[in-house]
Amino acid sequence: MPTLPRRRFHTQLLGAAGLAALLTSAAAWAHHGWSWADGDQTTLTGTLEAIAMAPPHPMLLVKADGVTWQVDLGNPSQTERSGFTGQSAKVGDAITVLGNRSKDHSQRHMKAVRITLDGKHYDMYPERLGR
Repeated sequence: MPTLPRRRFHTQLLGAAGLAALLTSAAAWAHHGWSWADGDQTTLTGTLEAIAMAPPHPMLLVKADGVTWQVDLGNPSQTERSGFTGQSAKVGDAITVLGNRSKDHSQRHMKAVRITLDGKHYDMYPERLGR
């Protein structure tokens, strides 16, 4: 097997790592806006499978009709302002999500505008309600 000079190998390795980081951050950044989501809002009703409150944005996994959806909430401060915390719900709770699903309908992914648990509304993006 041919060997590359040490310096060239390290340069290529760093370049590949940098490209991977750039592509990963670009994909993550795309999900922070709304351009990846349909303009029309939809409602998802199901059962809470998981709650993750870690940045960059809290996220829920919701099982509806036998399929698991990823539901992105607002950024941590928006989610906090809505009143929703990691203790607001538990796995197994019934949940309704109003939001915008991915334009790629093969993905089970949506961004929540409002979540409703036990009759209580948590508005992540109140300015987007009714759009």
